[in-house]
This record gives sequence, structure tokens and C-alpha cells, in this order.
Amino acid sequence: MLNDRNWLITETCFDLARQNHAETIFTIGNGYLGTRGAHEERYPGEERTTFIHGVFDDVPIVFTELVNAPDWLDLNLWLGGEPFRLTEGEILVYQRQLDLRTGRLSRRVEWRSPQGMLWQLAFERFASLANPHLLCQRVTIKALENTNLEARTTLSGETDNLNYKHWDWIGQGFGQNSAWLHLRTRSSGIELGAATRLVVSGGGNLQQSAWDTRNAPTLVVTTQLKSGEIVEIEKITAFYTSRETNDPQGAARRALETVPKRAWKGLWESHARAWQREWERCDVLIEGDDRAHLAVRFSLFQLLAAAPRQDERVSIGAKALSGYGYRGHVFWDTEIFMLPFFTYTRPEIARNLLSYRYHTLEGARKKARENGYKGAQYAWESAATGEEVTPTWVPHPSDRTQLIRIWTGDIQIHISADVCYAIWQYWQATGDDDFMIHRGAEIFLDVARFWASRAEWNAETGCYEFTDVIGPDEYHDHVDNNAYTNALARWQLKTALQVLAWLESHQPQKAAQLRDQLELDENELAHWQEVAEKIYWQEDAQTGLVEQFEGYFQRKQIDLQALEPRTQSIQSLLGIEGASEANILKQPDVVMLAYLLPELFDENKLRANYEYYNARTDHTFGSSLGPAIHAIIACRVGKPEEAYEHFMRAALADLEDVRGNAHDGIHAASAGGIWQAIVFGFGGLKLGENDWNTQPCLPTHWKRLAFRLKYRGQTLEIDLFNSSGKAGEE
Repeated sequence: MLNDRNWLITETCFDLARQNHAETIFTIGNGYLGTRGAHEERYPGEERTTFIHGVFDDVPIVFTELVNAPDWLDLNLWLGGEPFRLTEGEILVYQRQLDLRTGRLSRRVEWRSPQGMLWQLAFERFASLANPHLLCQRVTIKALENTNLEARTTLSGETDNLNYKHWDWIGQGFGQNSAWLHLRTRSSGIELGAATRLVVSGGGNLQQSAWDTRNAPTLVVTTQLKSGEIVEIEKITAFYTSRETNDPQGAARRALETVPKRAWKGLWESHARAWQREWERCDVLIEGDDRAHLAVRFSLFQLLAAAPRQDERVSIGAKALSGYGYRGHVFWDTEIFMLPFFTYTRPEIARNLLSYRYHTLEGARKKARENGYKGAQYAWESAATGEEVTPTWVPHPSDRTQLIRIWTGDIQIHISADVCYAIWQYWQATGDDDFMIHRGAEIFLDVARFWASRAEWNAETGCYEFTDVIGPDEYHDHVDNNAYTNALARWQLKTALQVLAWLESHQPQKAAQLRDQLELDENELAHWQEVAEKIYWQEDAQTGLVEQFEGYFQRKQIDLQALEPRTQSIQSLLGIEGASEANILKQPDVVMLAYLLPELFDENKLRANYEYYNARTDHTFGSSLGPAIHAIIACRVGKPEEAYEHFMRAALADLEDVRGNAHDGIHAASAGGIWQAIVFGFGGLKLGENDWNTQPCLPTHWKRLAFRLKYRGQTLEIDLFNSSGKAGEE
């Protein structure tokens, strides 16, 4: 399926005004860490950042955040005695490219210095997918007259998170052509060992030195060049933390000792092979739409670059490893939007991501206890321990002296069911009974206990209700009986009972152990069944419309079209209270529900709810999570062109900065939703218990759509062609 088209993200203009957006787009990673696409040389306003999975530290207001590691990119050049800076002199040629196929970021520059000297430079970097602790850079420099060159690289422990520092210095030192640094996070006590090596080839009169500056060991190399001569600088850096080894500093130094003096070629070849294996399992092919094809591959690349392959105690945050947005915290974005891609293409990674929820189960139990409930209530924002880390207050975006109360950590409770939904989907797709027996079942049972204790009996309606909640649509908080929340709670309770019955049949000893451990008796199980059967549900018998929450139909009616054109979200235009009082949605809960639990919607009900809520959703400036799901449902109601409009809104969220916030990091949930829109929307894939089929709904200009996935141990290859506007399966 791999082709030679649509693999390169290209930038042809150096523009400091958009450098933070470009840093997000040119992020590279290997599942252990991610590095934003800052240049080797420094510029004002940049956000030079490397995040390592699981390296969290305390910070005011937001509780904890991923820590910016030492800067492995730092490589400053003095060319003929002048510092290389693209803000000075004249840029004759500039091109930067991210090769999605291999995860290599390259930059080619022809530069005339302020004093008129001409230089040709080529920069390359990659974070090794074959050995995730190794980071590789190469710079090739050609002078067009006799001159000299000096290269300096610093391992600095002075990096910060937007002006907040997390590292304490422990030690540093030098080896042959190398420097090392040993740090510790201030609150969490995680140690980091970093080592870097600089090797220069070409030129004459090579001289090497080191600057032993505290917390910033620096290597310096100088050489003489003749006109037309080429110098190559190779820099290899290693990172280890105390999360992987008791001696991270020693491990980093030993990692450099094990690679040859000229390491680039061998490291590059193994890295490129590793990426080829990834794409062979999950590539998507679109013919007839290069723009969409490139956007899809970009999204999948960013998911793969952030996917933990060796660590089951971490997950993927809402911005992956690409930016400061949400501080690396994990949301429902992972389970509902990102995880299906891994479940159906890289189930080993999906298992790691779900295992993170198992390892943080105690944090979920703690939250339930603190809120006065039983069982496990998963945090809306989760980090290292699974405890709630949603900030309670944040500064108002238009007036930093004012604070806004954030309620999601208190009352956005649907995430507990979302975690279970992802576990169930993974189990059905993989048949991984071992995971369900030893991890999934315990989560299911403790989450069911939470839902049953959170449900409130209303004698007047004869229903169990969930009041004062927030659904996925965050324009409306403190609502009662949100349809998405209620339906997922009902599904979770019923499914938990099924899981227990299966466990008692297949692993009675484990079932008995869990019953004893959780102190489950028949009365409590009967109560779960009763709650599930009597959860509040409201829909119009004539129209089939499901009310998003109790009283939604009475909210102030606003015509979205009358507000166009606009450059702000509805919440920005109307204010928090104004948006809450209106019927406009940040994200349509009912449409999302129709995707996850399609058995609740027949064809007529699905169409009625899609059309009703589609017209009332703030698609462009609302949630980035919504468009991909809208695309899927639009396909299911036979509207491929409308689906395509939604799809491209999701696909270009980062590449074209549709929402104006891509500088904060990629929209990882949207990236996962794009894959789902391809497979379950346009591809129309339906997976049954023992079979599968497709009901494709391709846009008219798509000639072909092809993808592959794994289902119950088998590889499925789906190849769909569009002939005369109709798609057919081959």
C-alpha cells in the first residue's frame, strides 16, 4: 500500500511570526519522547521543548506537568566568525521538510552572511525509533571561500516550562568528544541522565575544547575550511531517566560508548526500517485527493510518534508530546478517539495504553472516596498517579487578573465509562482474554460500583438520575441527565455484569478473588441491574430526537448562520453564561452517542438527530473532537460530501491551524478521529462477532481508498474504488 506520494510536510519560508505553529507541525518523536520543531540555533519567542513520557513534576495551579528535558537540539555555528542566524544576512534558499515515512526532519539553507560570505547548510535530525534513547543530528556545511568554522553545543539543565523551572543539578562532566549532565526534578524526584557527543569530519586544523559551566556543559569544535570544502558535524545524544534504570547518568554515557565513532549511517538505517514496519501495518491510501491524503498521514505519524511501545505506565496526552497545551495530561481523548487506531493496527500499543488505566486505578478509587462515592471514578485529567489534576481555576483569556472556575474535574464524569468502553472494544477486537481477566475485569467492576453509587433515585420520575454533570459538550455545565452520560453509564453497568458472568464461567477462581477483594455480594449486583434498567432517558416519540440533557430543548434558540462570518467561538462571542443559556453546542453529545452505541438509533432516528444537532454545533471554533465524528455519521446517513467537509475540518486542524491554537500542540484526539472517519465512515467498515463487511460512502472525487487493520488475529486489507460516483469493494 505504501506509495511515493504525499509523505512530505514542507516549509519554504522562514517566518518568526509563525514559528510556534511550525514547531508543533515539525514535532518528531519515537514513543519515548517528543521534540518540538525548533531550529538548532535560537530565536526569540521559540518554545524549544522535549517531553519524555512519564516525567511529571509539580507546578502551581495545574498540579503537575510534563517537564521540558535538556535541549538536545542546541547547535550554534560561527561561520567565518559570524553567528549563523536567519534573522541576519540574506536567505537565498530555504526549505524545511518532515518526512512522515521515516520521521526525519531536514532543513536546507543557502545563506549570505552580513559580511557577504556565502554558505550552504543542510540540517537533519531524527529520534531513533529503533533505540528510543538515542537522538541523532547531522549538519553538512559548505563554504564558498577559504574561512573557518566553530560549532558549539550545550547540554543545559536551565530549560524551563514557559518560565517555570523543574530541574535541580546533580552533576556533570566530560569524556572524549562528549559531555554529560545529571539532573533531578524538584518535587517528583525523577532523575535524568543526558550525554551528548560531537564528531566533526572535514576541514583542517581541527581543535576541540570544553566549557565546564555549571548546569551547562559545552563542547566546542573549530576547524579551517577551503573554498568548496564540506564539513560534516554529527551529534548523538542519549537520554535515560530513573523511571527506566537506577543509574540514568551511567546508562546515557554507556549508550554513547556502544555506538561507533561515525554512528549516523547505522542508526539511520535501523530507524528507517522501524518506521517502515510501522507504516506497513497502518498506512492509509487515498487516490484523487493529495491534500487529504497528506493530512491523514500527518495525523497518523503524530500518533505513532507519541505511542509508548516499551512503557505501560504512561498514556498519550491531549497534545501528545508536541506542546504545552493541557500540560501532558490524559483525557478521554485517548480512549475514545486515539485508542481505536492502535486497537485495530497496533494492539500491543493499545494494551499499553489501557494498562496505564489499570496502574492508575488506585488514583481513580481515591477520587471516588474523596467525592463520597464507592468504586473507581477516573480523573478528568490524569497524569502519573491517576489522581485528579484538572486545574480548579485558570486565568481568564481576555483578562489575566480574573480567574475562571473549571468544573470539568468535578462533574465531567462520563470518562469512567469511556475507559471501560475502550477496554471492551479492545477485548472484542483482539480476543485478549488475559488482559480482561487480570486487568480489565477489575476496572469494569469498580467503575460499575461508582456509577451505582453516583446514581440518584427520583421517586417522582421513577428513574435513577445523574444530576449536576457536564457531558462532552462543555458549553453547558451543571446540567441534569445528560444523554451521553446516562447512556454510557447504563451500558457500563450492564456490560460489567456481563464481564463478571464471563469471568465466572471462564476463570471462576479469579472471579471469586475479585468478589472477595471488592466485597461484592448479590445484593449489590442486583442493585447494579436495577440502576441500569431505570436510568433516566428522554426522547421524543414522534421525531425520535434525543434531548441532549434535561431542559435542552428550552434553551435560547440561536441561528448560527446569522452570526457568520465570524472568527470566534460562540462562547467567546456570548460569554460563558451566554453560551450556556443558548442551544449552540461545542460538541454534539447525541451524535457522539450514536457513533459509540449505534444500537440505540434506527435509521430514521439517526438521521433526525444528526440533522438537528449538526445545525446547532459550533463546528469551526467549538471542539476539535467533533468534526471527525460528524463525518462518520454523515456517511451513515448518506451524505458523503457533507461528511468530507467535516472530515477536512478535522484533517487540517493542525496543518492549516484551523482553530488558531495549533501552537499549543497537535490535536491528538482529532488525529485519532480522522482514522476512524476513514475506516468506519468513508470505508463503512462493520465488524461483527464472526464476520465483517463494508458499506463505503466515498466523496465523489476520491478514486480509491485503501487501508488495513487487525481483527481477532487476522489482517484485513480493504481496497475500495469509486466508479461513477459509487464505491465498491475489491
